[in-house]
Amino acid sequence: MTVAKPLGDPIDKPLGRRRLGRTEHKSSLAVLGGAMFWQGDPAETEEGFRLAAEHGINHLDVAPQYGEAEVQCGPYLEPVRDDWFVAGKTMRANPDGVRSQLATTLERLRTDHLDLYQAHAVTSLEELDRRSPALEAICQARDEGLTRFVGTTGHDLGTPKAQLEAIRRFDIDTVMFPIYPRLWCEPQYRADAQELLAEAQQRDVGVMIIKSVAHKPWGNDEKTELPWYRPWTTPSMIERGIRFALSTPGVTAICTPGDVSLLPMVIEAVAGFTPMTDIERDEAAQSQADAPLIFPLAENVNNDPPEVVEPRV
Repeated sequence: MTVAKPLGDPIDKPLGRRRLGRTEHKSSLAVLGGAMFWQGDPAETEEGFRLAAEHGINHLDVAPQYGEAEVQCGPYLEPVRDDWFVAGKTMRANPDGVRSQLATTLERLRTDHLDLYQAHAVTSLEELDRRSPALEAICQARDEGLTRFVGTTGHDLGTPKAQLEAIRRFDIDTVMFPIYPRLWCEPQYRADAQELLAEAQQRDVGVMIIKSVAHKPWGNDEKTELPWYRPWTTPSMIERGIRFALSTPGVTAICTPGDVSLLPMVIEAVAGFTPMTDIERDEAAQSQADAPLIFPLAENVNNDPPEVVEPRV
């Protein structure tokens, strides 16, 4: 695993914040990605939460698919619950399964409600159709006060189109999907993402971005970091990916990648964020135009990442 450069003392001011659409939550520009805690290492979880708290992160994104993450996060969240916007996820399609999993998530996180509950991995129109009963169940949970808001997430080439249809069919408060420089070179993906961003802005739907520091698939290389894709591990390239994503019009925040060792560099990049110009964004994308994509997911996942492993229930 890469050893990140220490952060030293906390920065003088918290990370910047942006309004997460109609949720009205003023989210830190970095959302703490719970996938980094999937191995269930208490020391890593403590360090991750310490860094997050010291630098003003106020938003956690976690899921049952992230191994032991929910169990690990619960003790750290419980005493500071009111200070955090807590987002959970489900990949289930059956309404009863959704309700059962939500109950488990609440128990693990030691809270009586979530701030955001998301249909996880909605990556195609076919998957949206299959998961529609689940989205109805999530909306019902919102009506009952078990979650304050409802969202969708996904990480594959069909995600923006599927999430665009989702916010048209359902009363959805947030979306989450990938943006990184190489992916922006794909004309169809870029067009779909821009259409989703425009619709989200019109409907006041909050937008969070994943995979901002993605580099390429692991392929046959030795896997040295936890994510299922190969992330950038140098400060300059991490900064470039984060600036690229956060400079995309309509984006609220980026999710930190699933490796605690990268968190200090990610926090530093977000703390020093300055928007890219359109020319800079074009140059960043074109510099990676010939690099291999981390998608389609089915072709590039050759390990057991917590983000994509769950039975179709």
